[in-house]
Amino acid sequence: MTDLDFAGRQAAGLLPDWVPAGALHYIAHTEGGQPIRALARQAGCHASTILRQIRKVEMRRDDPLVDAALRKLGTPPQIMRKGAKDRPPMTSHSALDMPDEETLAREAMRALRRLCETGAILAVAADLDKAVVVRDMPGGGTARTATVDAAVAQAMALKDWIAPANSGRIVRYHITGAGRSALGGLLDRFGVPQDIGAEETTAPVHGQGTNAGEDGDPARRSRYGMGESPLSALARRRDREGKPFLNEALVHAGERLREDFELAQMNGGPATDWERFVSAIPMPEPEPSATEDSRSAAARARVQGALVNLGPGLSEVALHCCCFLEGLETTEKRLGWSARSGKIVLRIALMRLRRYYDETVGAAGAMIG
Repeated sequence: MTDLDFAGRQAAGLLPDWVPAGALHYIAHTEGGQPIRALARQAGCHASTILRQIRKVEMRRDDPLVDAALRKLGTPPQIMRKGAKDRPPMTSHSALDMPDEETLAREAMRALRRLCETGAILAVAADLDKAVVVRDMPGGGTARTATVDAAVAQAMALKDWIAPANSGRIVRYHITGAGRSALGGLLDRFGVPQDIGAEETTAPVHGQGTNAGEDGDPARRSRYGMGESPLSALARRRDREGKPFLNEALVHAGERLREDFELAQMNGGPATDWERFVSAIPMPEPEPSATEDSRSAAARARVQGALVNLGPGLSEVALHCCCFLEGLETTEKRLGWSARSGKIVLRIALMRLRRYYDETVGAAGAMIG
């Protein structure tokens, strides 16, 4: 690849805006053949700075996601590097297969929120085009909470938002400090209130209108922190026989509903007043707008179908605890229930939700996300 090839791709917008400067300098030097001093003049810095960036990126190529991202970004469209046909599908395409800035922001926000949960990792297999977020459960098992396109995972790794914890055919990634900081910015960007533990917050819940709280402030909501949720808290509790109050299947059903709820909020689709929806089931919903993609529309339809199946009462507790991540005590007060009754109603709702998913997508369940 010549200097003109690389510069032309930058000018044509074929290299995404989110690519870090260090990675751009690395690609320009190793793939485009641009001298380090020339890159330093363009960047307005000392040549040693560019050299350190290039060395740092080179040292990270042992990370399979970083290596795959650099291969894609360094490969011109329609021109595959020698030997590419022997590489796994997730590493054998060009920069055109990488997400744009908006897509990366949306998908990374969803994945990073999941990775902030206690015991969560991103598992990546070399021969698959999807990565899976899984989380340890109190009973010793794992719960699959999200899927991420390989290209999005590669971009997250290149931006140092996730880091590998092992090597091998299946690599486990954890969120980094940079990833947590980036998540805060993404939540602000999309107007999503940041979870602040099991305390009250004055920020409105995403996808929901404002309601007056007990002290008169608008939309005060009790939300668990990113490392906790009402379901994971209940899953740690034991019943009188010493068994988990919520088994893995029930937690998985609640996580499916939450994942679809989050997907339904994205990509510019029509806003849904979920409070009004569950209080007046069934009610007409607006048609998908031109800006809403098929995945968001499908997720919204799945949430609506699940809530309609649950019916009044059960749909409300599922919406507040699984989707809004509202604490059980706050939900009990909001719905006028007696103390400590919410966990029983929530378990009943999850049992019916699990049966609904078993009947519609099968006992194994379709891939979340």
